[in-house]
Amino acid sequence: MDITIALRFLGSVLLAVLWCDATFRSGDAAVSSGDLRKIHEVNKMGPYLGIVVPNMFEMNPLLQPGRFVSDPTTPTLDIMGRRFRIGKVGDQKVIIVMTGLSMLNAGVATELLLTLFNVEGIVHYGIAGNANPELQIGDVAIPEYWAHSGLWNWQRYGFGPNDPLALESNGDYTREIGYLRFANYSTPSSDNLLNNVWYQPEEVFPVGGSPEVRQHIFKVPVDSHYLDVAKTVEKDGVILARCATPSNCLPREPVVATVEMGVSGSVFVDNKAYGEFLNGEFNATAIDMESAAVALVCYQQKVPFIAIRALSDLAGGGSALSNEAEAFAPLAAANAVLVLVQFVAALASSS
Repeated sequence: MDITIALRFLGSVLLAVLWCDATFRSGDAAVSSGDLRKIHEVNKMGPYLGIVVPNMFEMNPLLQPGRFVSDPTTPTLDIMGRRFRIGKVGDQKVIIVMTGLSMLNAGVATELLLTLFNVEGIVHYGIAGNANPELQIGDVAIPEYWAHSGLWNWQRYGFGPNDPLALESNGDYTREIGYLRFANYSTPSSDNLLNNVWYQPEEVFPVGGSPEVRQHIFKVPVDSHYLDVAKTVEKDGVILARCATPSNCLPREPVVATVEMGVSGSVFVDNKAYGEFLNGEFNATAIDMESAAVALVCYQQKVPFIAIRALSDLAGGGSALSNEAEAFAPLAAANAVLVLVQFVAALASSS
């Protein structure tokens, strides 16, 4: 039996066992027997495509009439602080969950979605900063890889690129990915007590692997079939919004672009030098705070995944007198949803 099918079967058995008990508890949270019964009924109607979105202002354009139709029997389930919205986008059955800000929240919400529900794949969407000079605000980027750019080994002052990192000999850390030397950004250029940070891969424990035997990964690939579908959406084109207000329009019509790399970390990047570093070091386009966490959970669970991120700002590369995100975040969120809807339709027709 295929390992993914087997795991889904075991998950159904687990839910059935939990249904027979009074509650399933995790810390102070609980899934009541009534909710377990509802989950069981929802899963019988699956499988579903999971849609994971960071914040409410990014979700609202998807919830507009004609885009998402709630299930008439069970439109929502509120479990462990999360609201799962059940319904359809076009002809595709979906379950939508909002993560909240940051890598931690995104990982927790995605894990809950995959654990509780019969989900065959994940599409994540939202807004992002743009580090790619070839693209503009309003464009929608679909990266082939995602990396967590906030996992570092911060080297002590006085040590340099040729010195070993702490615990490197144990296999815990590596110098293979690259590093940021803070002194390169001093004004005027001089030594800097912050020294260097070395970028690190994540430790993962994939389904089907040996428990407690870690693997490492930095660039997490999206699903190859999902990427092919995204390229058809890019080729066909999507009519995207150009103007945030009648007097505040972008210099050209926004486009959909499949790109090499997106990076995530639990920090809002509004710094030109760092954005340029991420683009130069990793060829990063989209910079956000959640996508890599969703990618890592799906990678470990062997669930197909892709992320769609509309570019709302220049990650600090714009004018020092303005913050593009405040002006263009609503436009970017709307554009992300337009591409999402087109992608879901193309994915459904490809299967």
